[in-house]
Amino acid sequence: MPMREFLIEFYIARKDVAAVGNATQRARHAAEQLAGEGTPVRCLSSIFIAEEETCFLLYEAPSAGAVQAAAGRAGLPSDHITEVIAP
Repeated sequence: MPMREFLIEFYIARKDVAAVGNATQRARHAAEQLAGEGTPVRCLSSIFIAEEETCFLLYEAPSAGAVQAAAGRAGLPSDHITEVIAP
């Protein structure tokens, strides 16, 4: 299955920068667990826009469903999953 990139968007209070690091760490750990179980998914990076109180996690996975499974295992909201299309 070809790997694609997806963004998860969720919200964190602008003053809670530690929560961004915590969420990223949980996301990476959950992705590693799933990959070890046979679902190829990786959390590549995080972006926090404090002014907007918005955090994005960039994943590499074969499907949005794999990303949703990783986010769920990490205890992160996955209401907004968007595929990233690079030109």
